[in-house]
Amino acid sequence: MELGVYTEISAVQEDIAKIGIGKDKTNQQQGYKFRGIDDVYDVLSPILAKHKLCILPNVLNRHVVERITPKGTALFYVTVECAFDLVSALDGSKHTIKTFGEAMDSGDKATNKAMSAAYKYAAFQTFCIPVDAEDADKETHTVKANSAKTGKVPPALQREQPNDVPEPPLPPAEPEVKMSQRSQWAIIAQLAGKLSWTKEEIPKACTVTIGREITKAPELTFDEAQRCIAEFTKLVEAKGATNG
Repeated sequence: MELGVYTEISAVQEDIAKIGIGKDKTNQQQGYKFRGIDDVYDVLSPILAKHKLCILPNVLNRHVVERITPKGTALFYVTVECAFDLVSALDGSKHTIKTFGEAMDSGDKATNKAMSAAYKYAAFQTFCIPVDAEDADKETHTVKANSAKTGKVPPALQREQPNDVPEPPLPPAEPEVKMSQRSQWAIIAQLAGKLSWTKEEIPKACTVTIGREITKAPELTFDEAQRCIAEFTKLVEAKGATNG
């Protein structure tokens, strides 16, 4: 006996494949295009209703970490594990999918953002939603990011980010081939620019990262500079994920 839920999932895929959801929104700080949760709702809602398919969310786990930015304000990182029941309204058959959502916010919206991210990417992957606009992955942007000033990123945020997040510069793959101190500081300054940090905030961020007071670039050892580059790169990626 054929279960209605799979027939309806296939029917939704067929309809949405004809129109897609374009990356019509642009992140003003980092310059990349993205598809927001409202875009997903606007396109998906009438198609789900047409094919009598319900999506019922359930938050299984929530993890939150509070960090302090160089300016002394709080920044909340939230990771949620969500299950989504896809239920046929015709015969009650059900299929459950799970996904994660990550977000950060300086106020009380981090959990809301994380839940929206989980739903959005669950929909993208379940229904194979195409992009009907120019894909941001085809371009490399010189961008400025929103402030995301903190010491360390929790392990839950250190995974690979979605494809519509521009990749920041990475530290050298071979640690034994050492770059100059000037080159290291240039990379740190470039990452700080993506995070909208001032010149005064860069030493503060380095201080938080390595655990000793830094007032200027020459005070960093090679290994300490590499640690700062790695941590600031993760912050850029995490900020991109939140806006993605």
